[in-house]
Amino acid sequence: MFKRERVIRFKCSLQNTILDVLRNRGWQEVVGEGDWDFYWCDVGWMKEFFDHFYLEEHMKICHFRNHYELTRKNLMVKNLKRYRKQVEKEHGKTEAQKCDFFPMTFELPTEYHMFVEEFKKNPGQIWIMKPVAKSQGKGIFLFRRLKDIVDWKKSPQSDYQFAPDGPKEQPENYIVQRYLDDPYLIGGRKFDLRVYTLVTSYVPLKAWLYREGFARLSNTRFSLDTIDDTYIHLTNVAVQKTAPDYDPEKGSKWSVRQLRIFLNARHGKERVDQCFQLIDEIFIRSLLSVQKIMVNDKHCFELYGYDVLLDSNLKPWLLEVNASPSLTASSQEDYELKCRLLDDVLNVVDLENRLTGKEKAVGGFDLIWNDGPVYADSMFTDSNSATLPRLNSFLGCINERKQQLRQLYRPLQTIK
Repeated sequence: MFKRERVIRFKCSLQNTILDVLRNRGWQEVVGEGDWDFYWCDVGWMKEFFDHFYLEEHMKICHFRNHYELTRKNLMVKNLKRYRKQVEKEHGKTEAQKCDFFPMTFELPTEYHMFVEEFKKNPGQIWIMKPVAKSQGKGIFLFRRLKDIVDWKKSPQSDYQFAPDGPKEQPENYIVQRYLDDPYLIGGRKFDLRVYTLVTSYVPLKAWLYREGFARLSNTRFSLDTIDDTYIHLTNVAVQKTAPDYDPEKGSKWSVRQLRIFLNARHGKERVDQCFQLIDEIFIRSLLSVQKIMVNDKHCFELYGYDVLLDSNLKPWLLEVNASPSLTASSQEDYELKCRLLDDVLNVVDLENRLTGKEKAVGGFDLIWNDGPVYADSMFTDSNSATLPRLNSFLGCINERKQQLRQLYRPLQTIK
């Protein structure tokens, strides 16, 4: 148990919002090889040092050993497919259909022939290629013709070259997915959602959902006429901010709360609530899909950045999960959101030992799974007027974190 009166020592490998949050917390920064209690490390450190590093009882680190099982695009799909089969075997096809929240996906090069077979069944279908281990839209492109992928394999831009005598180096793996060509549009523009979940344990699974997040809008009106225009099809901020008319303060972001209010006005609260319940299902089922293979460690936690797209029928689709969601702010508003998020991550991880372990909410985080679903204190009334338990999820609702933390920590020091 960490002694509350001791100053907490931290290391941080990033030079962005998280470093500001850690410094503002009053903890002591450790530079170099000094002893630490908390380390916000990068995934490279985990790979190189974690297995050989002794962690004392109280020490905390921001990744699980094999976090990539959920955050590498190919492994995420592999685990979700396996989980779907398991659900169908144990609970039947109807329950397994609840796992159909990711597009048809193949891994290349291993499933290339299977992909070609599927490609020929659906002439004219648009597909999207993604490198399995890159982020920020790097290496992604859309195509309609098989010839496009054949030409790309031979191009110098590709890390995926098949020379007659075999590749000199192991080619980079890609996934190819059916492109979701009917996205929900706001003002004619495509968007996706970035939502944050925090896992503090996999055995038992304990997962928290943050109330805030944002919708990332493309800078250009949606059209399928031009599939090579990244400003239309890729919503990543790293891509959009290179557009000639991008305004960094105005940006291309809505808060999830703004989005939920907009959708409520257009479609009604009941339908939007159903949409957000399906988004909750994505978080829970994706985490359950890796629970049994994740190396659990009491020293580890993980902040995941989920990317979710809504189609024109308000069906949510999981695009990817990030183990290192961008913590670099694109505007003052974005900076303030990420400061709140990260401060609440530290509140949940609780190196100060201020929590009892029975909390259902800490700051802007709500506990949605604790070895089973966590239900809200309020009930849910369905269309048949039946009263049902409701998951303890408040995505897109008001984040009254300061008030919540004051009540939680009373009579401790004033909350920032």
